[in-house]
Amino acid sequence: MPFSAGGFTRRDAALPNVRGKVHAVIGMRRSGKTTFLKQLLTAQKQSRESELSLYISFDDDRLADVSLADLSHLIEEYYRRYPELRGRETICWYLDEIQLVQGWERFVRRIMDTERVEIVVSGSSARMLSREVHTSLRGRGIDTVIRPYSFREFLRHRGEEPSRGPRRWTPAERSRIEKRFLEFLSEGGFPEVQGLPAPLRIELLQGYVNTVLFRDIVERYGVTQVAALRWLIRHCLRNPAAAYSIHRLYKDLKSQGHAIAKDTVYAFLEHILDSFLLSSVPLATDSERRRNSNPRKLYPADTGLIGAFDMGGRANTGHALESAILTEIERRKADIGYVKTDEGHEIDFLARYPARGAELIQVCSDISNEATLKRELRALREARDIPHKARKLLLVLTHEHALSFIGTGIDAVPAYEWMLPDEGE
Repeated sequence: MPFSAGGFTRRDAALPNVRGKVHAVIGMRRSGKTTFLKQLLTAQKQSRESELSLYISFDDDRLADVSLADLSHLIEEYYRRYPELRGRETICWYLDEIQLVQGWERFVRRIMDTERVEIVVSGSSARMLSREVHTSLRGRGIDTVIRPYSFREFLRHRGEEPSRGPRRWTPAERSRIEKRFLEFLSEGGFPEVQGLPAPLRIELLQGYVNTVLFRDIVERYGVTQVAALRWLIRHCLRNPAAAYSIHRLYKDLKSQGHAIAKDTVYAFLEHILDSFLLSSVPLATDSERRRNSNPRKLYPADTGLIGAFDMGGRANTGHALESAILTEIERRKADIGYVKTDEGHEIDFLARYPARGAELIQVCSDISNEATLKRELRALREARDIPHKARKLLLVLTHEHALSFIGTGIDAVPAYEWMLPDEGE
């Protein structure tokens, strides 16, 4: 099998080159955070003495119920073994799933202040960074998000990453990449499920979600209405790219017989987003009131989760494509919203990049219907007059299409090309 042995495929993520910060590696469970930390550790040991780097996984059952005092004993034991390093060398500590230790941030803050160390922590909770790192560590945290494989990493895992950009692909290369892209939309990018038959892949993906449900939400937040939470998660995964308000979700839960308060629904959704299982896209507006009063669109963390929970037999290519485009925009660190024109039409994404302007992106998996194509183009043309300063108007498609009639100012781009751009684009 041509897949990378052990799933140790090189990721396109990297820690920011900023010293004196606690590096927080975060993301959904099973997305590859532990492997990423081990890759960093291996690279460190290749470039310096092995005892200058240390990896500890707190998800290990032998470290269950570790206390702050135990962490202090750990560092003292380390320096008892290597006393000549204390105060002389910078030690890199990789602390995996550190959020399992109550009050861990106080320990990290203390050793950052008193020892020569670089700290990398990982966890499956966004709040680990936003609340604990930034608050308790007084702004000394900086994050790196690890997501399931991008399409480039998906190809790399198979030994098929293209060595050149789309403009120089042969017809055979393009056909192979297009085939792999459809597989990517269906199977998703979780490292462990690559190459598995569909029944086993679905079983694993459903298991991931159950682990998030119980370990990252129920246990962490003391949730008692587990049935309502489970219904909410499955409902959102079965209806990707749908727009939801808290009121609508509340009404849907009530109609299913769940006696639940609206505030609890809001808390549940925050917990789900916090676990990286779903992403939320708000209306693109500078008005905080309008942003909060309009529905948000919810997307799964990975396209593979769609098929794992939607048993209706639908292809779902359109929703999978839209979800994959969103994840790639997130990977490129853009601020994301959806757009509504004055005429009531919708643009899937307005992506505002920190250093290179903005893009309006309309996602369409099938434009064989002329009415569908006209609707998508009309929305893009209407939206270009909105004062968002978008540098590009893109119609992103599943396949390559000859669309020279689109007109000036709108580019039609196959999604796999957009995800595998030429260098410099």
